[in-house]
Amino acid sequence: QVQLVESGGGLVQAGGSLRLSCAASGRTGSTVAMGWFRQLPGKERNEREFVAAITSRGIREYADVVKGRFIISRDTNTMYLQMNSLNSENTAVYYCASVAYHEAGMDLRDRHDYDFWGQGTQVTVSS
Repeated sequence: QVQLVESGGGLVQAGGSLRLSCAASGRTGSTVAMGWFRQLPGKERNEREFVAAITSRGIREYADVVKGRFIISRDTNTMYLQMNSLNSENTAVYYCASVAYHEAGMDLRDRHDYDFWGQGTQVTVSS
């Protein structure tokens, strides 16, 4: 099992920045990728949308809506999401997730391919 704990969320004004962290513990040795997803207000759990992901080899992917503003990074057991130029549309609960084992056809943008999830951290952007 892998435990994931997000932190760094909060209230920020439009145009501001936040840095989210995701601390991983447990059996993290086989983790092949980690990602950030978000659940927008009023949306259901099965509507969580992809934000960014990073593989164990350092390959990064971003949703088009955040590309150029958000930066994903990772050290040994912590993943980060630097969010810049925030706007009200970024208000959401942000979840980190990890992929335990590589599988053929894995899609980093697909939440179904992730094995472990954190509890989420709220990000609120005021306009």
